[in-house]
Amino acid sequence: MKVLGIDIGGTGIKGAVVDTNKGVFKTDRLRILTPHPATPDAVAEVVGEIVDHFEWEGPVGCTFPGVVTHGVIRTAANLDHEWIGLQASSHLGRGRSMTVLNDADAAGLAEATFGGGGANKGVVLLLTLGTGIGSALMYHGKLVPNSELGHLSLHGGDAEKYAAESARERDGLSYEEWAGRLSEYLQLVEDLLWPDLFVLGGGISKQPDPWLPLVECRTPVTTARLKNKAGIIGAALQARHHAEHEAKDKGGKKK
Repeated sequence: MKVLGIDIGGTGIKGAVVDTNKGVFKTDRLRILTPHPATPDAVAEVVGEIVDHFEWEGPVGCTFPGVVTHGVIRTAANLDHEWIGLQASSHLGRGRSMTVLNDADAAGLAEATFGGGGANKGVVLLLTLGTGIGSALMYHGKLVPNSELGHLSLHGGDAEKYAAESARERDGLSYEEWAGRLSEYLQLVEDLLWPDLFVLGGGISKQPDPWLPLVECRTPVTTARLKNKAGIIGAALQARHHAEHEAKDKGGKKK
C-alpha cells in the first residue's frame, strides 16, 4: 500500500510517497523550509503544498515534534505554542484523511518494522539526536507512545540541553567530549529501563565513526538504519495502520 508520509521538523518539512510493504520511498523526497514563526496555519499551508505537489488523494501520515495524544498536540517545544491543545489531524488534514504522531515515535516504528538489527526484539529505545533528544520506546516492536525521555533531569536541567547534538555545536565540544555527555545520558536511561538495545538516529547518525566508538554504556548501541527517512516512513506506516483499522471497523458495523 502506498501512503504519503510527511515529517515536520524545526527547520524543514519533508514528504515522500512510501511503499509501506517494503519501507522504501516511491518518489523523490520534497523538502520545504519550516516557516517562522511555525504557527499552525503556516505549517498547515506547507503540508498542503506537499500534498498538492504529489497530487495525493489517499491517506497521509504526518509527524509532529511534540507529544500527540489521540490526535491532539500536548507540547510544542520547538514550534509555536499555538499548537498546544489543537486537534492536529483535522487542522493539518483540512478535509483529508490524516494521521499525526510524535516524530521520534514514527522513526521508532519504521526502525522496528524495516530497520532490522534486532530493533523489534525486547526493550528497544530509539533516540533521535538533533536540536533535542526524541525518544521512541518499543517492546518487541510495539510502541509505547510519547516517552519524551529527552526531558529527563540531568545535571539540574533537561538532558537534551546537555547531551543533544545541538549541545555539541553550541558548546564547541570535541567528539570525545560530546560522547562523554551522551554516555552519561545513556547510562541514566539504562538504569531506569534496562533496555536490550539503543538505536541512535538523527543527522549525526549518518557519520558515526568519529563518536560512536567513544560511547560508554553497558547496553549495545547501534545507529538507525533508515537514517533521515525513518520519520517519513514511520508516519506513512502509522497512517496505513489507521486506515486498515477504520476499514475493519466499518466492515464490522455493516455486518
